Amino acid sequence: METSVAPRTRRLADLVREASSVVALTGAGISVPSGIPDFRTPGTGLWANVDPMEVAHIDAWRADPRRFWQFYGDRFQTLGDKQPNGAHRALGQLERVGLVDAVITQNIDMLHRRAGSRDVVEVHGTIETSSCLRCGGRWPLEQVLERMGEDPDGVPRCDCSRPLKPDVVLFGEMLPEAPMERAARLAAQTDLLLCIGTSLEVYPVAQLPMVTLARGGAVAIVTRGPTPFDDRAAAKLDGDVVAELEALVAAL
Repeated sequence: METSVAPRTRRLADLVREASSVVALTGAGISVPSGIPDFRTPGTGLWANVDPMEVAHIDAWRADPRRFWQFYGDRFQTLGDKQPNGAHRALGQLERVGLVDAVITQNIDMLHRRAGSRDVVEVHGTIETSSCLRCGGRWPLEQVLERMGEDPDGVPRCDCSRPLKPDVVLFGEMLPEAPMERAARLAAQTDLLLCIGTSLEVYPVAQLPMVTLARGGAVAIVTRGPTPFDDRAAAKLDGDVVAELEALVAAL
């Protein structure tokens, strides 16, 4: 019943309903309910017990691919087994009914696509493939994991024998131009940028809400904890991300 809808949810539903274009921007927080840790939460975050510059930097991959893949191989195996949660499915449903145009994500876990989202802009890359920087060969995740198991050092290798690099943005690498350019265009054109599970502090993605605001659009935020854009958000919801998005779908 309409009377059971929380005022903040109703406000967000009104914003989505009234916008001619809605684009979602998601970060690590949307995947936490799927069992994927975020990056910096003390004790549980991905970088809580390891220095990312030692295991997730492009120089680490070049200098010691064995150590690099010892870390990333476990992560890839874990991510590959995860399933979308209700928040991912809610965005997929909103796209199917024409209420969300696209999803810009900082995540590499493939869960938006698995949940049915079709227009996904992966600005930090994806674990879906790994590539050879010498010959350009590209291999899907399943074969990368197989090649890890076949190599005595646990390093997946191309047919040309060179170590593969995951098609994700490592520390020390620039974000790929094409996805970032598309993300900026979407942010500039949308009436409502719906930011979900992101602290909006990691650049250059964190500049996208400013792009939307500068072009006269609105920003709405669904995430726990503060963000630099809270005081400029047309709506801010800070409950459980699955419950918040499922309630949004119900309100629409």
